[in-house]
Amino acid sequence: MKIAIIALGSRGDVQPYVALGKGLQAAGHHVLLLSHENFDALAAAHGLEFCAMYGNVQAIVEGEEMRRLLAKGNFLEITKYTARESKRAATMWAKTGLEVCQGMDLLVAGVGGLYLGQALSEKLRLPLLPAFVFPFTPTKAFPGALFPNVIARFGGMVNWLSHQLVRQILWQGSRGGDNAARQQILNIPTAPFLGPKLDSRYPTLYGISPAVLSKPQDWRNTEVTGYWYLDSPGDWTPSASLVEFLAAGAPPIYIGFGSMGNRDAAATAELVLSAIEQTGQRAVLSSGWGGLQPETVPDTVYLIDAIPHDWLFPRMAAVVHHGGAGTTAAGLRAGVPSIIIPFFGDQGFWGDRVAKLGVGTAPIPRKKLTAERLAQAILTVVSDAAMQQQAASLGAQIQAEDGIARVVTTIEEINPLKLVSIAHDAEFSGD
Repeated sequence: MKIAIIALGSRGDVQPYVALGKGLQAAGHHVLLLSHENFDALAAAHGLEFCAMYGNVQAIVEGEEMRRLLAKGNFLEITKYTARESKRAATMWAKTGLEVCQGMDLLVAGVGGLYLGQALSEKLRLPLLPAFVFPFTPTKAFPGALFPNVIARFGGMVNWLSHQLVRQILWQGSRGGDNAARQQILNIPTAPFLGPKLDSRYPTLYGISPAVLSKPQDWRNTEVTGYWYLDSPGDWTPSASLVEFLAAGAPPIYIGFGSMGNRDAAATAELVLSAIEQTGQRAVLSSGWGGLQPETVPDTVYLIDAIPHDWLFPRMAAVVHHGGAGTTAAGLRAGVPSIIIPFFGDQGFWGDRVAKLGVGTAPIPRKKLTAERLAQAILTVVSDAAMQQQAASLGAQIQAEDGIARVVTTIEEINPLKLVSIAHDAEFSGD
């Protein structure tokens, strides 16, 4: 089967779909990954055919405006900014997608590529499988990923409405660009004001462990498959100095904020180093895209840039991070406690989930982070034996899962003749 995967967003948004593509390709399918131009090396490292979509997300995240917005943590303002950027790119994305998706049998899209995927699905009469890494299907079981967990006290209907609002926030921010792409490039009708509906004939896939988030009873035709991990290439090796540092003492604490920009990187570095000093712990400090580059660090701290989480995290005493879906998944699989410092978006949802599962402390929002609060959280995770045991137990459950294999099975169970029949029916019904 020829499968196009549309994955737009930051590294954490794209990496799970690289893993899916790699698994589908290993199962004998032809896979094309459509993503931002700065992810070409990532795709090449894992042997995937790649189509560059206009835009460099890393450059946007590192820009002064995005750093300012991330520091404020206002998701609505961040959404407005990214909506302006995506509107400028939408027609170019549609033009590229239309060219390269001709002759495909199936489209797969995450939230970042969902609306483009739906438009291409309509134009090319191709089935689309939604594949998400955070809850996007409305449910009465828990609040939407952008809402605080405390609203659950108001009952299931409020939870359900919060999910609908999340979908509208994302859709309305994308609607202008989607309309332009449909009218100027694809020559298809614009989507309804409240957004296009997903085709219920195909399942919605979730790259989340059922041990972390069990499938709600009101999720129909939905599969919670397990995480989609992209492990490091087999020939990857750590630096000798890092190996020496790890062997020189007790397991350290990992601290890193991924692609979350820090407007005042020096102040953040000072805060983190102060917290480490207060606890007496050793630490591995990751700069990521946030520019976390203190000029000098004590001997108890090792400074790294990018490094495979699947290798590093199991060697840590605990992990401190921003709560992105992918980093959270890596920390949980490692079987060590987590401290989540959410900046915006679904990161608070995962922070609450980690605390509820008993495998980490309550999240500390970035705007409320102090050296004292971080130090106290670190002291908690290194001294709480029950939390450490719970984290190890959950990690073992996750390690026994194979989310990618479940996705491959689901896709292969879709009869190609059925796909042709559905596309034919849609063409003549005008759906």
